Amino acid sequence: MVRTMKVIQLSDPHLMAPGGRLYGSDPLARLDACLADIVKNHADAELVVISGDLTNDGERAAYAALKERLAAFAPPCRLMLGNHDDRALFFEMFPQAAAEGGFVQSVFDGSQGRLILLDTLDSGHVEGRLCQARLDWLDQRLQEARDRSVLLFMHHPPFRIQIPVLDEVRLAGADIFHDVLSRHGNVRHIFAGHVHRLIAGSWRCIPVSTLRSTNHQTALDFSESWSLGHEPPAYAVILIDADGVVVHFHDFPLAGGI
Repeated sequence: MVRTMKVIQLSDPHLMAPGGRLYGSDPLARLDACLADIVKNHADAELVVISGDLTNDGERAAYAALKERLAAFAPPCRLMLGNHDDRALFFEMFPQAAAEGGFVQSVFDGSQGRLILLDTLDSGHVEGRLCQARLDWLDQRLQEARDRSVLLFMHHPPFRIQIPVLDEVRLAGADIFHDVLSRHGNVRHIFAGHVHRLIAGSWRCIPVSTLRSTNHQTALDFSESWSLGHEPPAYAVILIDADGVVVHFHDFPLAGGI
């Protein structure tokens, strides 16, 4: 029997203080609906990853609301940071969060491979960046994995999605990042957030995917300006075995008015 590893990714909840609305939606209520659907259908997940932009404005009340929800959330969960987050406040609010070297980055060794969660937040900037310390840490973690499959999770994608306004704020220094990956050749997939769209493809022969927000989306608009999309929120069900990686995108149900 082939053993399958299940990982859930959700991204960009953009939480505000309880009761706050963003683009006409209630981010906290939508996150509640997402977490409830995961518990109902995927309580067997080895890990749940929330891949950044936990909050919209780095507010203490928003982090407190997230902390309260996760205290009652059964599956193991790892948090990541995006450009809307505040690293110092996050560490204050989540002192037990998985982190290394002063960054919200970590490794999870699961039944079918190693997950590496990167901290791409460059405080004060919308685009992402991996400083030399983070690149060295990644290099070491990839070396440790050797021939074991590695799945990378990061907020900022290193690849273009051909939507100009978002491509301007992707991961800076993508060539240097790729140089680190190419030294090892064991990365099977890159999972990103940030762009608020479902996208699948490849970047320099590495499979990639991005995910809708649990709150609001980016429209399919290839002009020079950003526009709001109206697709439903979603999360990803990632299934990994010896044969490959399969990503299912699920539009979770919402109650009226959220």
